[in-house]
Amino acid sequence: MFFLFVLASADFISDINLLWGDERAKVSENGQLLQLSLDYTSGAGFQSKEEYLFGVIDMKIKVVPGNCAGTVTAYYLISEGDAHDEIDFEFLGNVTGEPYTLHTNVYTQGKGDREQQFRLWFDPRDDFHTYSILWNPQQILFSVDGIPIRVFRNAEGLGVPFPKSQPMRLYSSLWCADDWATRGGRVKIDWSNAPFMASYQGFQTDACVWLDGISSCSTTKGSWWDQSLDSEGVIKLKMVQEKYMIYNYCTDFNRFPQEFPPECALKP
Repeated sequence: MFFLFVLASADFISDINLLWGDERAKVSENGQLLQLSLDYTSGAGFQSKEEYLFGVIDMKIKVVPGNCAGTVTAYYLISEGDAHDEIDFEFLGNVTGEPYTLHTNVYTQGKGDREQQFRLWFDPRDDFHTYSILWNPQQILFSVDGIPIRVFRNAEGLGVPFPKSQPMRLYSSLWCADDWATRGGRVKIDWSNAPFMASYQGFQTDACVWLDGISSCSTTKGSWWDQSLDSEGVIKLKMVQEKYMIYNYCTDFNRFPQEFPPECALKP
């Protein structure tokens, strides 16, 4: 296998704070299931109690089923401040029978616009699937059910900032974004289908916990610290990007008519 980790299991009661939405964020099954709902009044969200500076984070998510056009289920790491770093999974809902779009992005020092989008090889509405972020000093690796879909390499040598000094906290939210989420905002939420609900299980971490300016990895680092894709992983990544990627900022000549951002030249 191209990477294999044994992560520490967590439960939602002890490891996250229900951030907003009041009764629209519910934990059940002895802390092992969290559900966020969205209605016309409000959505809901949560955050991890701990901040991290590098690590591996897994979450099993089952996104909003049925006609969920206009909804966004966001799952991301973000630091504080205007010049923030951020690593995004965003699931853009669609009408019944039409595929979800998985939208990914990376922000460094407050600059994003590094979108890659995918139509997955399964319907994420039907069951739980594991969405993982591996973040180490060399790269950020996005994976789905252990299969790599995107790599953002450290390109500091090319003048591109890399998130390596700002601790980030995990967030997730379910919210209305029908001004842009589905077909550029042309398809609006059908509130007669509310409440919309996204479900979460299996929150797991093997990460450098940041507390009072000190990293837990100052003494012990996980096996992922210098992990990169092996040849099998590179093959799987290329296969996913060839078959399932529907947008890549690194090939968008309309946005970058002169030259692409420098990190686009890097290979996994």
